[in-house]
Amino acid sequence: MQIPNDADPRLVDLGGVTRIDLHFPKFTDGRAYSQAFLLRRRLGFTGEIRATGDVLVDQLVQMQRSGFDSAVLRADQNLALAQAQFGRFAAFYQGDARTLAPRFARAA
Repeated sequence: MQIPNDADPRLVDLGGVTRIDLHFPKFTDGRAYSQAFLLRRRLGFTGEIRATGDVLVDQLVQMQRSGFDSAVLRADQNLALAQAQFGRFAAFYQGDARTLAPRFARAA
């Protein structure tokens, strides 16, 4: 299922849906981040959320933290560099779409 980036995910019937594609028409348009976060945190969607469109390597870590599982990179992006992005940060202090509690409130 594809949800347009101007649609409210709370109004979409998610029954039986296993994958949702959220589109970035431009890398500067961040509405899909909010949609992914809503799908994970408020709606409890457990299926795959995939980013499509104008997806750049430097967006991938934030996409993951917002609830995305996968991304289709723009054709001119370097896959090796994309994979390396996830090893750049060992941990985050803030909670995110999957890990709700901030770091100081998590068990050691």
